[in-house]
Amino acid sequence: MYRTVYDLLTTGSDTDPALIAPGGPTWNFADLRAQVYRLAEWLQNHGLGRGDRIAIALGNGPAMAITFLAAATAATAAPLNPKYRRDEFAFYYEDTQARALIVAPGEGDEARAALRSDMLLIEAAFDSNHQLTFSTSGTAGSPRRDGLATPDDIAMILHTSGTTSRPKRVPIRHRNLAASTSNIITTYQLSAADRSLCVMPLFHIHGIVASLLSQLAAGGAVICPPGFDGLKFWSWVEQERPTWYSAVPTMHQVLLARAGRNTAIIKANPFRFIRSSSAPLPPVVMEQMEEVFAAPVIESYGMTEASHQMTSNPLPPGRRKPGSVGIGFGVEVGIMDEHGQLLPAGVKGEVVVRGPNVVDGYENNPEANATAFVNGWFRTGDQGYLDEDGYLCLTGRIKELINRGGEKISPLEIDDVLLRHPAVAEALAFAVPHPTLGEEVHAAVVLREGMSADERELREHCARLLADFKVPRAIHILSALPRGATGKLQRITMAKTLGL
Repeated sequence: MYRTVYDLLTTGSDTDPALIAPGGPTWNFADLRAQVYRLAEWLQNHGLGRGDRIAIALGNGPAMAITFLAAATAATAAPLNPKYRRDEFAFYYEDTQARALIVAPGEGDEARAALRSDMLLIEAAFDSNHQLTFSTSGTAGSPRRDGLATPDDIAMILHTSGTTSRPKRVPIRHRNLAASTSNIITTYQLSAADRSLCVMPLFHIHGIVASLLSQLAAGGAVICPPGFDGLKFWSWVEQERPTWYSAVPTMHQVLLARAGRNTAIIKANPFRFIRSSSAPLPPVVMEQMEEVFAAPVIESYGMTEASHQMTSNPLPPGRRKPGSVGIGFGVEVGIMDEHGQLLPAGVKGEVVVRGPNVVDGYENNPEANATAFVNGWFRTGDQGYLDEDGYLCLTGRIKELINRGGEKISPLEIDDVLLRHPAVAEALAFAVPHPTLGEEVHAAVVLREGMSADERELREHCARLLADFKVPRAIHILSALPRGATGKLQRITMAKTLGL
């Protein structure tokens, strides 16, 4: 059984494809292992070894995938969104104590501008033989001779989203990643016959663990385009014939909107399954996807602190429950009250998890650890309940629940109702401060192209399906909803964004 990130690459047969650039070269497992080992040695020969943090600011694609694998094998990878601004890069360099930065030649101006004088600048580029090379004009440290990473070493350092507070550092060890990939392989019965289409960013836990590491560890190929592109997605499917992909709901909705123009490709290249994670998938979107794509849509639930996956609905013939994020695979799931007591089925409380995929704690943050890690359980900050079959149903982020005069309202329920209106393409319910109730319910929607609806019509639609206190008092019709770097909708800051 694999125990480190490098071990994950040992399952695939030497000549089987491992990484595929759509319309470009393919690297087999023997080549991928050799490149990762060679680059890990290069890093260590340049003074970067176990415990050292290496910032990576590369866009999606094979270069990012190989660089991440090499950095995690030699030291600790710190993948960052290449679209950050200079001040953001400066914060993350300082916060992680990064000793080096890896960028592409001629790219990453903002990342380079924030470079500290004590950091090594490394450029990653493919040579004429499609071999990734590292180069630097900086002064390297003394070569490291303490060997490659062990299961207990920190493979990568990521940050929580920090929507309402300073981002927390999450140190993810090799053993955490090995456990999570094993759980994902079991959940979806991944094998060497599968091909993952990696459209999630490779600076995010979802893309790194689900789309990249789990498929490689199963011995199958990862199709690695330059990121999500709703226009090019179906041509990638036609070219490379992936058996599955994993994405956030907003990406699924973009693909659903364009499906009518690609029916022949969809029919000729059926997916074995489609996975959704990182944000709630409205049941109506799941229903539409299964009808259009003729493949089971599997909703799962993950967090950075759990090395991604915590629960998932099972594949057929197992039961998929719309509105549920499924059951734990290799992970224990419970519901806890505010006093740390576990609650019975059917009772709402905070979702807690434990298992070998869950990190030991936040880095240098005893206050956050005392709150989030209780009696061996990790408190997720999400509210939900377990049904009679042990399936987890989420009712929202505790911080995102709308408290209207003491009534706790789940914005997810309102989202789903709005999305059932034929003119609504996207919906986001959120809390707005209110002088007497504390919070009031508002919502924002984006209408489908060529369709119309006004606020009154949408409120009347909600009133037919929701209790009066849940009906949004105002519905804002927008051209687009604000999203984070991974496509996740920004519910908690929506009122501020609209100046409410």
